[in-house]
Amino acid sequence: MLLVVPCVVENSRFLCMQGSEAFLRGVLESMQSVYLNRNPTAKAILELVHSVENNSLCYDHLAFRTFGVNGYGIDSMASFFMDYGYTPREELRFPAKKLRALWFSPPADSQDGGGSGIKGPLPRIFISELIVDQMSSQTQEIIRKYTASSGNGNKYAALASSMGLLTWENPSHSEFQQLASESEYAAWTLVNGHALNHVTISAHRLKTELRDIKNLNRFIEESGFRLNSEGGVLKVSPDGLLLQSSTVADSMSFQFTDGVTESVPCSYIEFAERLVLPQYKDLPATEVKEFHRRDGFEVGNADKIFESTSKDQLSRVGS
Repeated sequence: MLLVVPCVVENSRFLCMQGSEAFLRGVLESMQSVYLNRNPTAKAILELVHSVENNSLCYDHLAFRTFGVNGYGIDSMASFFMDYGYTPREELRFPAKKLRALWFSPPADSQDGGGSGIKGPLPRIFISELIVDQMSSQTQEIIRKYTASSGNGNKYAALASSMGLLTWENPSHSEFQQLASESEYAAWTLVNGHALNHVTISAHRLKTELRDIKNLNRFIEESGFRLNSEGGVLKVSPDGLLLQSSTVADSMSFQFTDGVTESVPCSYIEFAERLVLPQYKDLPATEVKEFHRRDGFEVGNADKIFESTSKDQLSRVGS
């Protein structure tokens, strides 16, 4: 017997929320599983914060990197989230890095409530892309070669992310080096594909003194983990209402097709504190909801967070 779940119309979309949200969370959980298996620092920090917070924390956002060519850019990953009620918001531009990004807000009714991690309030989604047309002809040729060889892989970006697989074949070491010499972002994406680039703990939603991101940063460093020092450990938006920090990326062994096996940067974990907007500063703390806080992202902060996977930051880990 076929079970039909009643649907509701919302924003001109037919959403079967009971079934679709469960599926969305299942995919996010698979993405997180791949991420935790590859990134021992992120796994250890999440377990540490969970233990202090009595197994309760929320994610501010999840982030992905893409190649802006052959349909492999932002849209390749965004289409999945938009199908499940996410809404595109502001675009951010990073001219020096030849990147653009777009962030997506989750369905309004999923921002508050209980649960922890992936089972908690649905996170924002931040997707960036390399503007391939602005790269050198040699780098463009390499990126176009691999994305083209992937066939229709761009349609399955979310699936590839949840399985921890590239939709193209492993590259050669020489090609990886060519990309890294021009754009470390490009080199990262070539070997990591659509893998989850980072998850972000929402500091202000924590229950202990760690809800202050300065205390959280101190706790992370005192626990033996290194934080991204680009522009200072704490990245602060011009309005002073968005505070962010991140660890330095872990590394993983990667086998290139020309016989070279080398350690390459993997992913990291971020922390964000969103302060209450000025118009709501007199609200009792118990009444403050997520929509009362600073939303969105900041180019200056994000530009420095991108450096978490850079050779410069990775080389400082042992210093």
